[in-house]
Amino acid sequence: MNELSRERLRRLGSTPFDVLVIGGGIVGAGVARDAALRGLRTVLVDKSDFASGTSSRSSRLLHGGLRYLAHGRIGLVREASLEKMRLSRLAPHLCEPLPFVFPVWKGGPWGLWKLSAGVHLYDMLCGGRNLGSSATLGPGGMLREVPGLRSDGLRGGVRYFDGLTNDARLVIDTLRSAEAAGAALLNYATLESADRIAAEWRCTVRDELSGDPGEVRAQTVVNTAGAWAAGLAHSRVRLRLTKGVHLVARRSSLPVTQAVVLSEGRRILFVIPWGERVILGTTDTDYSGDPADVRTDAADIEYILGVVNDAFPEARLTPPDLISSWAGVRPLIASRQNGAGAPSDISRGHQIRVAEPGWIDVAGGKLTTYRLMAEQAVDRLGEFLRPKPPRSRTAQSPLAVEPDSVRFSGVLPPPFTREVVRHCCQKEWVVHLDDLMLRRTSWHFYHANQAELAGGACCWMAEQLGWNGERKRSELQRYYRMAEFIEARAGAFEHELLNP
Repeated sequence: MNELSRERLRRLGSTPFDVLVIGGGIVGAGVARDAALRGLRTVLVDKSDFASGTSSRSSRLLHGGLRYLAHGRIGLVREASLEKMRLSRLAPHLCEPLPFVFPVWKGGPWGLWKLSAGVHLYDMLCGGRNLGSSATLGPGGMLREVPGLRSDGLRGGVRYFDGLTNDARLVIDTLRSAEAAGAALLNYATLESADRIAAEWRCTVRDELSGDPGEVRAQTVVNTAGAWAAGLAHSRVRLRLTKGVHLVARRSSLPVTQAVVLSEGRRILFVIPWGERVILGTTDTDYSGDPADVRTDAADIEYILGVVNDAFPEARLTPPDLISSWAGVRPLIASRQNGAGAPSDISRGHQIRVAEPGWIDVAGGKLTTYRLMAEQAVDRLGEFLRPKPPRSRTAQSPLAVEPDSVRFSGVLPPPFTREVVRHCCQKEWVVHLDDLMLRRTSWHFYHANQAELAGGACCWMAEQLGWNGERKRSELQRYYRMAEFIEARAGAFEHELLNP
């Protein structure tokens, strides 16, 4: 597949497209799929790997955003809630119903009666039927549901339902569906220039692997570059970037059977069961650095573990208990109104604007609403395309991919096998070892023996992609640089990686 993509780049200049999508995260994948299903000639490029930005670094939730009800954003919650339910029908393999319990302690910022009313409204905003029924629990009920929870001052809580997903897998399955509908997809291909000439966009795209340039001609361009969207030459996007960190621990350290919502002031953190693991997070702080180099630091770890240990006094989690972490940047829409507010108060709504004739900027939003954002963006392209494209089909079309011997079942990583590696190399645009370990499989985040797995996976990739010994070594080094590691274990881990 990778060689085919490179050949396509060399031939793109001879193929006039209707739509060029810039950015292969979840929104770009959704736009490419929506456009291709409408019969539009579509090409998507990403300067790095697909889903390598925000779309593989989320909380892995499909949710309406219960906390936004407290800010009166009922329309936003309803929009996301309806999309959550739609995705549960269109992609059931990537939407696992998950109960959330939200404890309330005396003196906390959340009143029990308001939360009780809120979760019942939350069910109604899902179209009258959520993924499960909400309930209000007393102190005894909360302690039975969540053993180990701090009982001192506990007033009770509520239970509601959202969906657990695999964010990167949602991107890849959406892209595979887009390709099946006729879209051309290229990762590691950078947009270098774009000029509008005679009602057509003429763009130069460079292959990051070979360095070769190629030309793309398209009637329209959709900017879905996420945290990088404001940096494109014709973009009118204004962003406020915030950083979100997640930690992964063994579930035996914190044996929850349901997700737990914890509050620190008005900020929300989650404890999310994930197979034999538990995901802890997230943070929400302003970020001004390079979006490609966002990292977990000691202060992030201290903050998250502090909140979790306060709620679960017997857990006593410390950094050595952690297996992995990831950090991402949220590309939130900036405005004069939110410039001085807390990051957690900024709206997660999205914005679709015509920056120039035939150039559409798509910004903001969240993982859950990606399908709707894509539909609305392609609708706007109708102003510049002739004939006008038909209506979107994605609200009724299941997110299905062609049958294969490898099954990525649900939200957990697949078994560590040579066959999975073969599949990812041949059918899912894998170029580097980190593409495989971090995004296609999540093996890096889930398993404690990352060094051993990385070495084995690298050898299997070498069989598929023809790597020599030097290339294997460079891929292991790149993986170490790209991956997130807990600082206390980094030295030993580096030695293992570089001496496989």
